[in-house]
Amino acid sequence: MNRHQNLARGAAVTTATALLLGVAGMAMAEENHGNQDVDVNVGISEIVDPGVLAMSVSGTATTLTEDGSTVSVRQFKGTLPSVTVTDTRATDEIPAGAGWYVLGTSTDFTGGAGQPAISASHFGWAPRVIDGGESGQVAEGDQVDTSMDSGANAVGLVDQELLALASDSGAIASEGQWTANADLFMKTPATVAPGDYTAKLTLSLFE
Repeated sequence: MNRHQNLARGAAVTTATALLLGVAGMAMAEENHGNQDVDVNVGISEIVDPGVLAMSVSGTATTLTEDGSTVSVRQFKGTLPSVTVTDTRATDEIPAGAGWYVLGTSTDFTGGAGQPAISASHFGWAPRVIDGGESGQVAEGDQVDTSMDSGANAVGLVDQELLALASDSGAIASEGQWTANADLFMKTPATVAPGDYTAKLTLSLFE
């Protein structure tokens, strides 16, 4: 590259630099002729959870105490903690013709010191509706007697037995809440082994 080429390239660079400076100067010289704000609005609604059908029980344990025993039969009585069914659903959220019901079933009674188990067939209940709502459409289940009693219901709480039911969930949903409990009783032969026994009574809500 000769001297004349170097001079030409230097001149080109100088000219480009001058042009850039000129553009920058023009930008800096621009004046603001007014501003206009635009409000941006958005409505965010509260998240509304769908209603639910639910069950709660007022306690996690109950104790049976001896009451009404005879020479041949020992009898123990107690009370089921209150069972409350709550429905917060809108009527259009409930399937047509749906009804809810609460069932109960018990395990066998096992001895804390290794005594022979007492079958759940020796354990029964007498359901009772405490608050059936204004419509009165919540009904209690039939009494379930023990295997030491007689009759068609003398089977104990071996299988799922009815505590309470509503035949039409939608018709009573506006009432919102209903409560039931049950008298509990166990009957055993007088020869039953002494000691502490425990069983698990499971309550289930279905629709």
